Amino acid sequence: MASPVNDSDADFVEAATNWNLEKLYVDLARAKGKGLTPVEKKILRGLLCGYSPGEISHKVYNTRNSSAVRVYLSNGIYKYIQQLLITQTGESIPIKNWSRVTNLLSKAGYHLETSHQTKISVTVTEKQQTTIKGYDQASTIPFTTQKQGGWDKTIDVVAFYGRTEELIQLQQWVVKDQCRLIALLGMGGTGKTALAAKLIEQVEDDFELIRWRSLRLGASIEDVLADLLQAFSPGQNPELPTTLEGRIVQLLRYLRSHRCLIVLDNAETILSSGTLANNSRAGYYREGYEGYGELFQRLGEEQHSSCLILTSREKPKEIALLEGEQLPVRSLEISGLKLLAAQEILKIKGLLCSPEERRVLIKRYGGNPLTLKIVATTIQDVFNGNSAEFIAQDTFIFGDIYYLIEQQFNRLSQLEKQVIYWLTIHYKLIPTKGWQEEVIPGLSKREKLEAFESLRRRCLIEKSSNSFTLPLVVRTYLMERLATKVAEEIGNKELTALVSLINPAAKDTLSSLSSTRKETPTSRG
Repeated sequence: MASPVNDSDADFVEAATNWNLEKLYVDLARAKGKGLTPVEKKILRGLLCGYSPGEISHKVYNTRNSSAVRVYLSNGIYKYIQQLLITQTGESIPIKNWSRVTNLLSKAGYHLETSHQTKISVTVTEKQQTTIKGYDQASTIPFTTQKQGGWDKTIDVVAFYGRTEELIQLQQWVVKDQCRLIALLGMGGTGKTALAAKLIEQVEDDFELIRWRSLRLGASIEDVLADLLQAFSPGQNPELPTTLEGRIVQLLRYLRSHRCLIVLDNAETILSSGTLANNSRAGYYREGYEGYGELFQRLGEEQHSSCLILTSREKPKEIALLEGEQLPVRSLEISGLKLLAAQEILKIKGLLCSPEERRVLIKRYGGNPLTLKIVATTIQDVFNGNSAEFIAQDTFIFGDIYYLIEQQFNRLSQLEKQVIYWLTIHYKLIPTKGWQEEVIPGLSKREKLEAFESLRRRCLIEKSSNSFTLPLVVRTYLMERLATKVAEEIGNKELTALVSLINPAAKDTLSSLSSTRKETPTSRG
């Protein structure tokens, strides 16, 4: 095990102010069977002062990597405390999180005060706060070390499959690289929310407070900031600034002083649709929600020790501007699950089918977890669990799956729709080095560039190492949409002009498609 960089017993001595350390050392030594080591005492004092394993590691080992501290906790200190509590109460209380230690030991009588909630005051000199106009920098910031009002534990990640590589990548960004702003991006149903929740389970010991907020109902930036500021001072009833700037400044003070993790889920709901006349590209904000852009930019640009994670179907423009492989702002686009993980989704839905049938279903829907759950339910309810019969119907886009894709399609501008229809009809991989030379009738190079970039930010164009293409399920939806329009409006001059504009040779193809309504790119395999 790594040796401490600093062996001084003076570390975290402030713990003695609020805790009966001598009695606690003796009782834990009795539970252990021998005396605590100096390092164990030091780590224990750090916890009692309200520091996370990551912060203790930074002090003791001069690194933010908390693995050594976690070993001491899980293999030693937690076990000694559990044994101590069994001796005192006869009850076995498992300790899986560092933030529970102070509460349990306080209830066991080792706290010198009557309060069972350990609080710390952080001064300007301790955390190097910057001068902010309108605030008294000599004052202290009361902050609870407990995760009160923390992330929504009702989010179920028990049935979580795959995503090992993504979790490793994200944990590296959050813990080791200390990223300040991270976006989890992907089409609807890919599992962004579940991935964020699973990530929290792995990194929560590195944070003092975790706050999860869903933006699904379009919460205002003022309400979100008020919620965060109040969560950081429970019971304090802090006086909130009346201006957006004031609330952002006060939030940044907290985020500099303490290591916090904030998750804003469903961030696409605050972004503008491309159908609005004043904006045709992805990543811009709905009217009245522009303040989120200011928040994201400030959190990405300014120095602090905390992290904000967004989940979204679209990339906000500030993320695109500030992100980089070596920068503290990054984004990760997730697609469908790989074969083995996707198979588990079908199994937990109780769908019995052959390996080949599972492979076909997973390929057709790109491994999208939500879509696979919808399909499995339909096969059971309508086809009595017969996957082969469902596949033979050759109808893959229907019901909630159609609506899921339509939600994202309806957000596109006319320019984006023109390009995505062109990609659908051409049905081929577009080389990343040669897409600029591809001719899309009626579009200038600038318009084509803007449309491609916007579609990428909306996660509707897949990018590999050397090409662009559309996801299979999106192509199928768009071909079905075109076929329906042609079948219904084959004499419509505007539609005919649109088809000719996209691809002059496509008119016969679409006429044939509208007559059969069966032949789609996915049905050809």
